[in-house]
Amino acid sequence: MPHDEIDALVPRWEQSGMPSALIAGIELGKRVSRLNLLFEQALKTELADLGLTYAEFDVLAALARAAPPHRMKPSELSKSLFLTSGGTSNVLQRLAAAGYVERADDPGDARSRWVRLTPEGERVANAALEASSRAHEEVMAGVPEQTVRQAADALREVLLVVGRRRFR
Repeated sequence: MPHDEIDALVPRWEQSGMPSALIAGIELGKRVSRLNLLFEQALKTELADLGLTYAEFDVLAALARAAPPHRMKPSELSKSLFLTSGGTSNVLQRLAAAGYVERADDPGDARSRWVRLTPEGERVANAALEASSRAHEEVMAGVPEQTVRQAADALREVLLVVGRRRFR
């Protein structure tokens, strides 16, 4: 089996006496981190051409995926994107200043507000989603679809067990 850069680290972990299950978990984490970094690097290059940060893209994409009129509550955005409410608020302020989103009061709840894409925000979101597709295709070029599917399914199984846990 061919080796990757993570495999080069394994002998040191084995020599230190780490249990094989721990080594496998560390390998998994390192490979997931490495893949995520590759995806983010490819995407950030594409997003820079649109003048967007990764966090801004994430918010625009979430709103674009929402059913028309492409709106969500800030708390829904935070939860779905795994962002803090403060982080979401900062991103929404930048997107509103750029004219990509607008905020509106929720007539059914005076304590709540909606965030929705503007027509320009919808255009930029669609361009960003196309850029994301290009970046993902670039990163995954040459990897057989079956391999990608198996990896995605295996990671789902892992997340179903560990994804609900909270760590300090």
